[in-house]
Amino acid sequence: MGHREDLLAGAKKCLYERGYAQTTARDIVAASGTNLASIGYHFGSKEALLNAALMEVLTDLGRSLDAAVAGGDRGDHAGGLGETWRLVRESFAEHQPIWVAGIGAYVQSQYSPDLRDLLAPIVRGILGQLAEEVPGADEKSAKAIASIQLALLTGLVLQWVVDPDHALTGPELAEGLRALTGPTG
Repeated sequence: MGHREDLLAGAKKCLYERGYAQTTARDIVAASGTNLASIGYHFGSKEALLNAALMEVLTDLGRSLDAAVAGGDRGDHAGGLGETWRLVRESFAEHQPIWVAGIGAYVQSQYSPDLRDLLAPIVRGILGQLAEEVPGADEKSAKAIASIQLALLTGLVLQWVVDPDHALTGPELAEGLRALTGPTG
């Protein structure tokens, strides 16, 4: 590997171990076996390097999520929903560093316009992909359902990061949705 690839690998390692906001240029250099000047030469700044590494991390996260969602049985919507969310929740444990790094980056984007500009199209892309997978819904309804799914996902990730033993399971989430959307009165 060259310095550029070493820096990306080191930055990814730091994202997993330290998070976006806590990673310093010196941390990346130590993890990559390169030098401080390499960051400027190859990426221009530590933030640009972390953003490039974050794109790789989020690509990995997308693959993890796609694999989890693909495993859900869509034949029985109610049962499939619980199964899909069970698989998504399992991916939290299997890919914990990726999920935590992603959440940390989204929080950090509030303080970095460059990072926010990088993440906004990713979020729109996720929403578009989720909306395409909603069977039989018009565009407005599909967008609304996709937004709710993304809100559920981020909320469940936050619950799991803070208190994994008490975060909702897939079937509990499906039951909660049925109770929330079921008949009232």
